[in-house]
Amino acid sequence: MSVTICQSMGFVVSALGIGGIIASTCMDQWSTQDLYNNPVTAVFNYQGLWRTCVRESSGFTECRGYFTILGLPAMFQAVRALMIVGIVLGILGLFVCIFALKCIRIGSMEDTAKANMTLTSGIMFIIAGLCAITGVSVFANMLVTNFWMSTTNMYQGMQNVQNRYTFGSALFVGWVAGGLALVGGIMMCLACKGLIPEESRYKAVSYNASGRNISYRTGPYKAGSGYEADPKTRKGVGYEEAPRSEDGRRPYPSKYDYV
Repeated sequence: MSVTICQSMGFVVSALGIGGIIASTCMDQWSTQDLYNNPVTAVFNYQGLWRTCVRESSGFTECRGYFTILGLPAMFQAVRALMIVGIVLGILGLFVCIFALKCIRIGSMEDTAKANMTLTSGIMFIIAGLCAITGVSVFANMLVTNFWMSTTNMYQGMQNVQNRYTFGSALFVGWVAGGLALVGGIMMCLACKGLIPEESRYKAVSYNASGRNISYRTGPYKAGSGYEADPKTRKGVGYEEAPRSEDGRRPYPSKYDYV
């Protein structure tokens, strides 16, 4: 039961994480305009991975996509690639995990196959979470660098005032979603260990070969099977040995055996 609960919880947590990664990638507020020095403004700018938007005080919002790929910074494109890879791996991991759930029976699938599929989906979730966390962290580092560069230029008395951008809500969503996907992947890997069936241990059975043991005479000793009659058995009073046949066997008990 604990394995089923761990696997199910891992699937739910990973699904929430992958959904959060998709949401953060599609959000436009990866970077928002810093209003520290100018709290009252008629125009508010914010940017995402796919477009930049301008919101006026009247409530009208206009967005314009990035109509170039080569003109964007290399780190910006790397963030895009990391988020896309995380989404693709996460969706594939969800499909694999659905078929690997222990509470779902598909044909005559063995527990070993389910364990392998659970481990595969867990690794996919872990990689997807790491990709999301790395992508968001790289973008945040870019924002911090540009923020302090803009602040330095402002305090040096330059005429042109530059807009400073700070962390947007999409970054926090991406961090939380990546952490959930990472935790869900670890839970799936832990559940894989419980799904592996225990190896059957067969006890070795020794069989004695049937047949007559052969006695060998080596000097004064005689090696036998241990089932021969003891030659030193005491004979009772009145005991007489019955006549034997040529091969040494008694054909029938003698009336002289017991007096």
